[in-house]
Amino acid sequence: MTEISETLDPALIDRFAAIVGDKYALRAERDIAPYLIERRGLWHGATSLVLRPGSVDEVSRIMRLATETGTPIVPQSGNTGLVGAQVPDTSGREIILSLSRLNRIREIDVLSNTVTVEAGVILQTLQEAADAADRLFPLSLAAQGSCQIGGNLSSNAGGTGVLAYGNARELCLGVEVVLPTGEVFDDLRKLKKDNTGYDLKNLFVGAEGTLGVITAAVLKLFPKPKGREVAFVGLSSPEAALSLFSLAMDRAGAALTAFELIGKRPYDFTLAHAQGVVRPLIDDWPWYVLMQISSGRSSEDSRALIEDVLSAGLEQEFVGDAVIAASLGQGDAFWNFRELLPEAQKPEGASIKHDISVPVAMIPRFIEEAAGAVASVSAGARVVCFGHMGDGNLHYNISRPVDGDDEAFLALYHTMNKAVHDVVRSLHGSISAEHGIGQLKRDELIATAPPMAIDLMRRVKAAFDPAGIMNPGKVI
Repeated sequence: MTEISETLDPALIDRFAAIVGDKYALRAERDIAPYLIERRGLWHGATSLVLRPGSVDEVSRIMRLATETGTPIVPQSGNTGLVGAQVPDTSGREIILSLSRLNRIREIDVLSNTVTVEAGVILQTLQEAADAADRLFPLSLAAQGSCQIGGNLSSNAGGTGVLAYGNARELCLGVEVVLPTGEVFDDLRKLKKDNTGYDLKNLFVGAEGTLGVITAAVLKLFPKPKGREVAFVGLSSPEAALSLFSLAMDRAGAALTAFELIGKRPYDFTLAHAQGVVRPLIDDWPWYVLMQISSGRSSEDSRALIEDVLSAGLEQEFVGDAVIAASLGQGDAFWNFRELLPEAQKPEGASIKHDISVPVAMIPRFIEEAAGAVASVSAGARVVCFGHMGDGNLHYNISRPVDGDDEAFLALYHTMNKAVHDVVRSLHGSISAEHGIGQLKRDELIATAPPMAIDLMRRVKAAFDPAGIMNPGKVI
């Protein structure tokens, strides 16, 4: 375990601890350890103190003291981020601010279709509370059992529902934020329309804790669909998947609520390594799509829509085979198969991951050109491609060669990133579709984004955080 560098004055630590009380000021190495390493194990930081405030007032007092003393603060929610934004550096000077105790659902307003929720509420808890109120909160991620709303907003999380409902930013109507000075920006409004000046909330959503600490938010809810149909489809190529997507949009329109592309390799990895999964289709196909159609009218309507789409796809011969879930349970099993894809890659050894987006029409071209780029870096590397084709976001992961060495393969990380990201940029895409920038992509963002964009970001950062204490070294 990394040794903590005791660079914070013990008297200063005591002052911070006094704000939350000794019970919620973690100092022992065993208590701090879970906060210092993220799920991929790429970063392992150090700190002398983890603070777990229980109120907005305590967060405010912490930030006032941090500004007064120049103490860097690293906000952390569920610690499920994948780009290192929630991990402190190794100096031991940075204090982790955990929002997990701010975990109240303050209000569900069924008539306004909104929920007011604190930053530490677990995403799945919010989904279940919405469901109990006969509403849908559509943000859905593999980490939903442990990720928290503050982190979802700070990273502008995406997931499988973006096609129909948008990402976290589009689901957010208002925020409550503690600024580095300790001032509280209370913008917890439920308005769908508000053109009174700059949209300040969107400066904090996606900022990864570099401008302030999100402590609460007003989020959109939706009526629960009355019908949901899920299909697993086998196809010959990404071009066929694109044809199916175009057909589904034409026939189903807004009722098309998910369209996930899955390559054969991640499909095979999941069958080989995941527990309790069942082969969705009898025959193997080079590519697969998991498609969901939802209806606000009836289950019969959603069934008719999905049957119409798949029948037309079979007639036009770009659908090879398809199965529609025979029950809600089987539909959930299809989704469980999709959610297990990332974990099923781990037993195959070291991997280099990319979270990219390109225009939907460019996905087949990206897949073809990126495969060549990967081969030029590591001839035996195995492409593991899956993701949210409906909104142009692919998780383009690369597993080491079958008999390769993990360490040697990971030494190619930056070279492989550059090769894949060069293809992304040539297609006017993004190198970070939903995971954020954090530490992982900070230098590449600075090196490749338009200079004016970087300059404007730095001006915003300087305006909100002139002392540079908010999550330093992340994003910009």
